[in-house]
Amino acid sequence: MKLIGLLLSGALALSAQTIVIRNVDVYPVTAAEIKGVTVVVQDGKIAEIGAKIIPPKGAKIIEGKGLRVYPGMIDSGTELGLSEVSATRETVDTGELGEFMPQLRALSAVNPESEHFGVVRVNGITSVMTYPASGGGGGGGRFGGGARQLIAGQAALIHTDGWTWEDMAIERTAAMHLLFPTLGGRGGRGAPIPDAILEMVPGAAGATGFTSAKRTYDQQVAKISDFFDQARQYQKELNAKAPGFKRDLKMDAMIPILEGKVPLAVSASRASVIHDAIAFAEKQKIKIVILQPRDIAKAGPELKAKNVPVILGRVLALPEQEDDPYDGAFTQPAEAYKAGVKFAFGTFNNEFVRNLPYQAATAVAFGLPYDEALKAVTINAAQIWGHGTDLGSVEKGKVADLIVTTGDPLEIQTQVKYLFIKGKEVPLVNKQTRLYEKYMSRQ
Repeated sequence: MKLIGLLLSGALALSAQTIVIRNVDVYPVTAAEIKGVTVVVQDGKIAEIGAKIIPPKGAKIIEGKGLRVYPGMIDSGTELGLSEVSATRETVDTGELGEFMPQLRALSAVNPESEHFGVVRVNGITSVMTYPASGGGGGGGRFGGGARQLIAGQAALIHTDGWTWEDMAIERTAAMHLLFPTLGGRGGRGAPIPDAILEMVPGAAGATGFTSAKRTYDQQVAKISDFFDQARQYQKELNAKAPGFKRDLKMDAMIPILEGKVPLAVSASRASVIHDAIAFAEKQKIKIVILQPRDIAKAGPELKAKNVPVILGRVLALPEQEDDPYDGAFTQPAEAYKAGVKFAFGTFNNEFVRNLPYQAATAVAFGLPYDEALKAVTINAAQIWGHGTDLGSVEKGKVADLIVTTGDPLEIQTQVKYLFIKGKEVPLVNKQTRLYEKYMSRQ
């Protein structure tokens, strides 16, 4: 027992270790950079930032001269922990069946041992949103307009390191994922066929043409409205403690949405669908976040007027329509910025999460101010998901999710030298680094 007690006390002391990063340049994101200061991390939070700080006794000292401190980056659109190898069904946990599944929690299915976490940490990503996307997709997921589900379940905001999914959780239910219906068939590289084409070409949406496609779309939207009406009636009966009232897991899961405590994350790409999603949210008096909009130039003014934030999809992407400009995806962030729309970045495919900083960098090359690109992978994401007071910037009192780099984290040649999650230094190793070390040491 005495030995166990000593081991436990040693483990606690290790987890509570004070870390001092001195002579480092700090880039808070929410303020101007601070040159040559000391950052003190204690009890999982940023305890001090200043020029003349005496390190506490027993603290671990990291010499930061020539290095920079940034907040850890946040990817607002992933399936991390839920999908390992997209082609192997047994490793994919994003395929639940059922049109309305609000009771499903992505968090409870997260695998902390996923190899993807180590890969993204090496590039400075300390937290992500992970979604219970509509089934059938695997690693790429089907974040846009899937036919199998309408409400896919509860998305979680998680750290990219932890012993268990409970340990990784930042917000168990950060959003409810709604795959808004898509009007028409698919065109180009899998993109929806534009309304104008559907109207001009009767066969564009299939044998029955635009009329049938529009009827199906309206029926699906009505089905979603009916489900919300049922949930609101359930809420009234619950509050009234009606005689013979029976609890329902699906309806219980909807109450935080109806109360405005949790946003509805809506997959909607085209301007017409975004308009309908906003109208639906206003009618239901709920908060929404739009995922992967592709018509920012058209939808931007309404998104700004209604104060609806968006999570932009991959910037390094091919045009959706065959006659779209080659840089259509590259310029979306700049268009969102010009429209005054609050946005963050999501990669929406586990394969590309590690490239999050380079997605932001590409947007800078195509007109987005650098400071806004950095905010879109840090503080903007934290604020959109309700954690702007404790994540997303380097400030005293915030959770110590930090990266220490050799330069600008959006530049591909920059190396992440140290990474901290909740004040704990996390080794920058993954399957690729292990294989490198293995074969470099081969005799």
